[in-house]
Amino acid sequence: MDLEVLRGIRGRQRPGTAVLRARIGEHLREHEGYVAFSGGKDSLVVLDLARQVDPGVPVVFFDSGLEFPETYVYLEELARRWRLNLDVIPAQPGLLEILIAGGRWDHHAPAVESPPVALHEALIARPAAIAHRRHGRGELWGVRAAESAGRRVAYAKALAGAECHCRPECVNAAARRAQHGGHIVRADGTIAFGPIWDWPHTTVWEHIAGCGLPINPVYAVLRAIGAPSDALRVSHMLDATRVEDGRVVWLRRGWPALFNELATLLPRLKEFV
Repeated sequence: MDLEVLRGIRGRQRPGTAVLRARIGEHLREHEGYVAFSGGKDSLVVLDLARQVDPGVPVVFFDSGLEFPETYVYLEELARRWRLNLDVIPAQPGLLEILIAGGRWDHHAPAVESPPVALHEALIARPAAIAHRRHGRGELWGVRAAESAGRRVAYAKALAGAECHCRPECVNAAARRAQHGGHIVRADGTIAFGPIWDWPHTTVWEHIAGCGLPINPVYAVLRAIGAPSDALRVSHMLDATRVEDGRVVWLRRGWPALFNELATLLPRLKEFV
């Protein structure tokens, strides 16, 4: 049995996508906004669902300046193939600049009280503020509850506090999840909706196979070098977190030349392989 064939069949037979498309349409009508696209599998599925509702929906890519080379090529090809309404917003300063300035990746660098700007501020908060000024306060993203305890708690709290005026549709917990799950209102006023918030990763891959979606080549590289399933993640090449979970190991195995270049600027990288 070809597992990809099986995934494709299951992906085509998955119920509930009509409900998701309806909720995406409602979200865009009420809040406008954009699809936050990282180049990874989860945001790819959300982008596919959103384009079924509005082919011209704005698609925003936050460029850390330290993405995998394959991701940049993939983004260009996908934008051309799908005629995306793409908006690339670079981090200022970039991730590599922040890591170098922080001094924590080089034993011989001068001590620094704190980096010039927090990573979250530079990579997410500032680009997101620009995106919302351009496209509206809404956001469609691929963040899933299964990825971390913090995300599970955030979605659970949001669902528990959601206002419900649609009885008798929400006759039980399952119906309430289907009608209201996945929405998060952030402190900055952003209205975020994760259409696949409660999907396990197997369902994500089934949808990709069933719809024949083109995936980022980074996944093929990670599989080829033996990365386990929990390491099949597309993000920037490295940051100050998850280095002890093997991220640097996969970077060195899959992109040795890039690893060596980065190690000249961030010498402590070699301590994690």
